[in-house]
Amino acid sequence: MELARRGLEFVAGAWRRGWQPADVVRIVRRELDDVHERLVSELILEQAAHDRPRGPRWAAQLAQLAEETSPGPPRTDRFTHATAVLELYRLLLRLPTLETLGEPLTQSHARAERAKSESRMLTRIRALLAKAEATGFPDEAEALSAKAQELMARHSIDEALLAGPEQGGRGPTAWRIGVDQPYEQAKAVLLDAVAAANHCRAVWNEPLGFSTVVGFEPDLEVVELLYTSLLVQATTALTKAEAAQRAGGRRRTKTFRQSFLAAYAHRIGTRLATAAEQAAEEAATEAGGLLPVLASREVAVTERMESMFPDTTTTRLRGVTDAAGWTEGSRAADRAEVRSRPRLD
Repeated sequence: MELARRGLEFVAGAWRRGWQPADVVRIVRRELDDVHERLVSELILEQAAHDRPRGPRWAAQLAQLAEETSPGPPRTDRFTHATAVLELYRLLLRLPTLETLGEPLTQSHARAERAKSESRMLTRIRALLAKAEATGFPDEAEALSAKAQELMARHSIDEALLAGPEQGGRGPTAWRIGVDQPYEQAKAVLLDAVAAANHCRAVWNEPLGFSTVVGFEPDLEVVELLYTSLLVQATTALTKAEAAQRAGGRRRTKTFRQSFLAAYAHRIGTRLATAAEQAAEEAATEAGGLLPVLASREVAVTERMESMFPDTTTTRLRGVTDAAGWTEGSRAADRAEVRSRPRLD
């Protein structure tokens, strides 16, 4: 069918302009409706059968998309379906060109073995964060998050030592991480704080609803994990805080929620920075050659970020005017404290 063939061409055109599957689905979800998201998901999966291999992260995005998309005929009449298709194609044609993220190099045998070890480490980190998200006890959530952050720090440090000053031929890369509405400004600040604490740099694209995080791949993995977990914990804490405010006869609004999340992001950023400094100091004591390696990686990340985004600007948080929201958000961040703990054996 000609209409479907054109859709596959438009999807392939998005890849040539720097977009990835998750990026396209995210912008369609942001700009259009569920029916358009279903249509573009089916197009992406169909186009993948004719596409070249594009690396493990791309493959993971396709696998998740396949898991979330159940194929089937359109649930609308032909005219409504055709209208939705044309609306989707119009959006795909208007997509701007994005920064090239790059693709990982082919793994050597040694790298493949290290990847297995990293996978086991990330499994442990995911398990700790999942428990922190699920528990109803703040002290337990704090302890679990602290253990996860300690493992993240060791994960990054071990990778730096193994790679050495030459980075094993692999420089920093970049991932896009969604920053969804509502309250995306506060969420972008939180992601920036998590990235900075884990040796990465984040650049927020407000119109397109994502941040590009630049760093070495093991650090990018833990940034995505921790950011996602902290968002879950923040949402849970916000729900409880709003319930307490209503029980006290005080009506809370969008301004309360914006102020809550802004304070949460600010407080978490301070604590993560402290934890990162402590982890680096402890590691420097254990391995005298670590600091030059970490410094060279920081320089490489900064250079990559500046080459990708030579004209970044800063912005100020808007709508942070509710004192009660700020106070409650700061308290929630204290309960979700992540800091360095003694090394886990």
